[in-house]
Amino acid sequence: MMTVFCALIYFALCTGQHFDHSDVGSTANLEMGSFELFKRVISDNLTNSLTILLLQIIVILITVRIFSFLFKYIGQPGVMGEIVAGIVLGPSLLGYFFPEFSAALFPPESLMNLNLLSQIGLVLFMFVIGLELDFSVIKNKLHETLVISHAGIVVPFFLGVVAAIWVYTDYGAQQTEFLPFAMFIGISMSITAFPVLARIVQERNMTKSPVGMLSIASAANDDVTAWCLLAIVIALAKAGSFVSALYTIALTIVYIAFMFMVMRPFLRKIGETYANSEVINKAFVGFIFLFLVLSSVATEIIGIHALFGAFMAGVVMPMNLGFRKVMMEKVEDISLVFFLPLFFAFSGLHTEIGLINTPELWGVCLLFIVVAIAGKFGGCTLAARAVGENWKDSLIVGTLMNTRGLMQLVALNIGFEMGILSAQMFVVLLIMSLLTTFMATPMLSLVEKIFAKQEEKAHQHEKVLLSFGRPETGRMLLGMADLLLGHRLQKSQLIATHFTLGTELNPTKAEEFAEESFIPLREEARQLNLRVDERYQVTDKLIQEMVRVAKREHVDYLFVGAGQQFMQDSSTTPGKGGKRFAAIARWVKQLKDRPLHLPGTLLRQKLESIMDHVDCSVGIFVNRGFTRASNILLLVDNEDDLFLFNYARTRLGEQSMTIRICFIDEQADKELQAKIMTDFVQQDPNKFVLDRPLTANSFIENKETLLVMSYVTCEKLSKDQELFAKLPSLLIIRPRQMNREEV
Repeated sequence: MMTVFCALIYFALCTGQHFDHSDVGSTANLEMGSFELFKRVISDNLTNSLTILLLQIIVILITVRIFSFLFKYIGQPGVMGEIVAGIVLGPSLLGYFFPEFSAALFPPESLMNLNLLSQIGLVLFMFVIGLELDFSVIKNKLHETLVISHAGIVVPFFLGVVAAIWVYTDYGAQQTEFLPFAMFIGISMSITAFPVLARIVQERNMTKSPVGMLSIASAANDDVTAWCLLAIVIALAKAGSFVSALYTIALTIVYIAFMFMVMRPFLRKIGETYANSEVINKAFVGFIFLFLVLSSVATEIIGIHALFGAFMAGVVMPMNLGFRKVMMEKVEDISLVFFLPLFFAFSGLHTEIGLINTPELWGVCLLFIVVAIAGKFGGCTLAARAVGENWKDSLIVGTLMNTRGLMQLVALNIGFEMGILSAQMFVVLLIMSLLTTFMATPMLSLVEKIFAKQEEKAHQHEKVLLSFGRPETGRMLLGMADLLLGHRLQKSQLIATHFTLGTELNPTKAEEFAEESFIPLREEARQLNLRVDERYQVTDKLIQEMVRVAKREHVDYLFVGAGQQFMQDSSTTPGKGGKRFAAIARWVKQLKDRPLHLPGTLLRQKLESIMDHVDCSVGIFVNRGFTRASNILLLVDNEDDLFLFNYARTRLGEQSMTIRICFIDEQADKELQAKIMTDFVQQDPNKFVLDRPLTANSFIENKETLLVMSYVTCEKLSKDQELFAKLPSLLIIRPRQMNREEV
């Protein structure tokens, strides 16, 4: 078939060539060589609008990812790095040092395409912001929320208007009338970056705390009020006078009333229909997106910007959690990962830090920074204190509400596009926004450090910290803590932490993970009649956060889980792959002398890093098919291991089973054996038995055996990989007084 049809195609082409005329065709192409013609085609392809746009997207996405990683590494929200990446791609850095490359990559005629894509991304992003608002949280703390959020708007708004009087003559009179200029400056001072605040609260494990819930509720209320005020400012700026703006304001009120009184009940009924559906069909998703676009178009037509319509479309969506989660999953990733970086880059292309080039302009910049911090941080802190919060929580609320970040950048771009802000004022307010957001994380750490001493004085009971990856490991760690500490656990404060890697996790998804991760632990705690303080946190720095929690809580005992290959060299472990696999494994080990990180486990180097920085006792549970502790082997190697008998007498001793004491092999210290026989076995023969050495002990083959040893002995034992691989589940203890430097 292929042969026949290829022959027919060839015959048809040959027949068609008879219609060619000698005067058709480019003489330039005839004179040009084949390679020169190929280069010309490549050159034309590189300069067409689609290729330029795709290259811009590639450069933007790579740069944004790099800066996001760097800012997360220094403890800042990733979105801060993305905003800075946009500035770097603009005339402030790339255009200043590499003007030719910048002009080739971002030619002026190509910016319209970039702008349109970024605007679509902003519409989707504002829709997600509206979806994330939880009105139930606002209702629960309505009085406190209203006071704090309104203080966080009125005070900075007033100070912003006063500052506008100071700078209007020099930096605003040429742009617009004083009224829209002053009101826009006031709005810029009043906005709180709700998404940045929510992720900071999530990263610092404050989501379920009273101060975290109060901050989120206040920021949500602040955002709704601030965006409504921004809509009024836009109406004033576009109408030109207050009287003509009243028509736009009236239409805005009608629009908001229609959205809440008509569309919200209608969408609620639809949401109830799809609440129990396993999959939301494409027709319904298409309807939601159509509604989003119609809402955005309506607000753009009446003169208050399409972003406000997208925000309101998200706000009036059904409150059904499953519905909102599905919609956020469909929209959030593409808007945050793909579209928003384009917006950052476009913003950076008209941000030139070099415009702030005089002492007077730097003075104006400093003025706005001071006014912003005094208005937002000061106003919210005092308001929180006035509604009954203590000074620590009040300072935390003020610090969180002072973050402006991305939401400020959105508002500034609106002002710049409308001609309300000059390029110089745009840069001044952008620097203010970046600085106030950047200071949030260090300020929170400072507040915690200041009040840590007071909390340390109030520390009376022992604290036990369980840190686990897989949910089932949490249940087992609680069992190990109960086995080791016995009745003392009933009098201790018990804290369980579960960390999820990745700070960009959606708060709704994080809440679902937090609920599911502690289910096995809760069941075990209920059986043991224990109360556990659950702490869930998302982070990009697992070890640092674990250490920080242990230090902040002043814990006495830390229990962590490890994988089956803990302290085991995979290159010498018998198994599939033979000598070739072992050789490859040894070669990989030479390149990187650390084992691979397996999901849900903490391997040797990570645990050693933890023990280097905490001064509490550490218990490491290595699960090797553990079911229950029917047999306990207490491994002793030298006199330093005698501390284990403190647990054996007072905690493990509460258990009904016999504790079997053993040494590694027959060459054990005879004096140490005699001491153990005299001090422990003979004094309590019903509890302690001196058993056969580990190398000849049959109990190590039993899955219900728990082998208890010190960390130093475990390090020694791990050198014999063949023996170490045969051991049952391990409970390895590093006591408080044995820091690794002392070992």
